[in-house]
Amino acid sequence: MFRGVVSLCFSSMVRTPLNSSLPHCLSMEVRGGEASAQPKTSTIKPPQSRKKEDFSFGKILGEGSFSTVVLAKELATGKEYAILKKHEKDILSSIGHPFFVKLYFTFQDSHKLYFALSYAKNGELLRYIRKIGSFDETCTRFYTAEIVCALEYLHAMGIIHRDLKPENILLSEDMHIQIMDFGTAKQLSADSVQTRANSFVGTAQYVSPELLMEKSACKSSDLWALGCIIYQLVAGLPPFRAGNEYLIFQKIIKLEYEFPEKFFPKAKDLVQRLLSLDPRKRLGCEEMGGFNPLKGHMFFETISWENLPVQTPPKLTPYLPAMAEDDEDYYGNYEDLLSQFSSLQVVPSSSSQIVPLRSCSNIEQYIHDLDSNSFELDLQFSSEEKRLLLQKQTSGNPWHQFVENNLIYKMGPVNKRKGLFARRRQLLLTEGPHLYYVDPVNKVLKGEIPWSPELRPEAKNFKTFFVHTPNRTYYLMDPNGNADKWCKKIQEVWGTVYH
Repeated sequence: MFRGVVSLCFSSMVRTPLNSSLPHCLSMEVRGGEASAQPKTSTIKPPQSRKKEDFSFGKILGEGSFSTVVLAKELATGKEYAILKKHEKDILSSIGHPFFVKLYFTFQDSHKLYFALSYAKNGELLRYIRKIGSFDETCTRFYTAEIVCALEYLHAMGIIHRDLKPENILLSEDMHIQIMDFGTAKQLSADSVQTRANSFVGTAQYVSPELLMEKSACKSSDLWALGCIIYQLVAGLPPFRAGNEYLIFQKIIKLEYEFPEKFFPKAKDLVQRLLSLDPRKRLGCEEMGGFNPLKGHMFFETISWENLPVQTPPKLTPYLPAMAEDDEDYYGNYEDLLSQFSSLQVVPSSSSQIVPLRSCSNIEQYIHDLDSNSFELDLQFSSEEKRLLLQKQTSGNPWHQFVENNLIYKMGPVNKRKGLFARRRQLLLTEGPHLYYVDPVNKVLKGEIPWSPELRPEAKNFKTFFVHTPNRTYYLMDPNGNADKWCKKIQEVWGTVYH
């Protein structure tokens, strides 16, 4: 499925004997303006055209992202085939609501079927969660309300999405949602409440417990996914997380999750009412009175439901509560004090010690300890002095193993924040330039902040600073109050490379 562009989805119409391999379609995906294609050629061609009436259809053999494979017998010959049935087109054609992608038309050639879908210019909701970390309460409320409206419409149509997640929620040019990917959706019959699923569908972090335990999905399964999405909008991560899918599933069926501190209280209550192991007790399901009680929840008290599609969406704003009790002390008077603080030269404090040297060289003049596990370098050293500095680092700095033999310009502990969750990391600014971050307990390199001409540091207060990159903003907190020093040094290194 194309995401964030006009989509032309296509597939081959497949008929193949049971003892043959299923041929594959040519698949293409566009992300960020880049396209990739994996052509796979079919080795089986039907000798003549056939139609639905030529077959007797039997049991379902499997379900895929856009299709269902069923057992079928050709009436004329008695031969059995596995036939891949495309059903997303039928669901897309039946939907007429502004919060869903629109199917404009289809066409086909002798090998492929093409879908032309609406253009969701701003791409996936997930991209914005990753970019800003977590949404403030106004944004969370608005986008949750739009998803609720979309589900109310979808369920009234007798359709279960079954794979609702931030990746499948696109944002239009005017920043309203457009839900996509109905490849695993189910159209219920008029008298059906629950439908059996013959294989696992959905995404691990958002899959409902009834699908895991009973192999069945219902309308309420989408409400479970809604609860997971609300949690992620506020906290920055899904509620059920683990090292692999099996462990995630175990957490889901045990309802094993926790709310981080500073989670919005009304949103917390709503999530708890949606993440119920019993699908009949989820707010919004038919047994609980349908969508009116859900829309009447206190979290939505400021929402005007009647005209959501024409309202102007709020500006996406990160939710950044203080990470410690004293963090608020660094707001308010920060700008006044920063002007005084910025004028100070970076010199060793009275409690700091110059790094002892075995060499008689004067390279110690460039090294300034900030505390027992932090230092920074002045960068006005010669090539020979750099060699000596790197030699000293190689033999005596335990963090050298993580920096690919690059000279460390500045290092120190920070709390690296993702949504409402924070992890202690050792931040290492080096030549290259590079910004590595390491798990200081397990001594594992966890990642690297990507450099580009667009990278920009920003100090928010004495402790908190941001590193803005094109695809993500990194939220960091220096417990020692050296945020401004980090930003100055990052900016200095940036200037040596991009100016």
